[in-house]
Amino acid sequence: MVKIMGIINLTPDSFWKPSRYGYDILSSNADIIDVGAVSTRPGADLVPLEEEWNRLEPFMKSWASGEFFDSFFQPQLSVDTFRAEIVRRVYDCVGPFMVNDISAGEDDPDMLSLVGRLGLPYVAMHKRGTPKTMDGLTGYSGDVVGDIIEYFREFERRAADNGIADWILDPGLGFAKTEEQNWQILEELERFKVFGRPILIGASNKRFTHGDTAKANRIAVEHGADILRVHDVASGFADATAKPLA
Repeated sequence: MVKIMGIINLTPDSFWKPSRYGYDILSSNADIIDVGAVSTRPGADLVPLEEEWNRLEPFMKSWASGEFFDSFFQPQLSVDTFRAEIVRRVYDCVGPFMVNDISAGEDDPDMLSLVGRLGLPYVAMHKRGTPKTMDGLTGYSGDVVGDIIEYFREFERRAADNGIADWILDPGLGFAKTEEQNWQILEELERFKVFGRPILIGASNKRFTHGDTAKANRIAVEHGADILRVHDVASGFADATAKPLA
């Protein structure tokens, strides 16, 4: 069954305004709640570590206290960060959680070793460059999926070297990919099954969809996605269970 990851952005500038401090999603029955405090939209500025933590800390304390949930159901917590120090602080506050790293450990040399020592599940995403440079880094060999597969072959080795047993593959839609490349990735998603890892797709409201998140999500599910990262959880569940596109 496809899992739904709902998004909360603790930022003033994330590209999808309703997700900014969108705590309503906590009552949506999402399987996973993904919380981030640094916007990675195209052109975004880097936020200093202490500012990232200042945005995250109140939420994490509330999560740890249990104040967000008054029933037996509590979703899995995921934190969207590329910094090992943020992972350490969140772990000290809430205990085990999922790390969602857009850089697959490349932006912080301490990330993979820390995740391995803590035994945390880890989402590794493919990207190139930074939010300011990624739109100019879309040159691939002609087979964008093949190039990303080779990237994850190398990541698989790095993960094993650092003791990371539980990792999820995210091909990074919208990050250093053209519109055509994004759709190609979705149509050929099953090729990533070679790794035997869950596949996460974050297509929700990205530029290449031109507002048709449902089409992207349904293609992803049809071709083997295991997790949909979405801004609208109800629509995400509908996309996950819809009939295949004609």
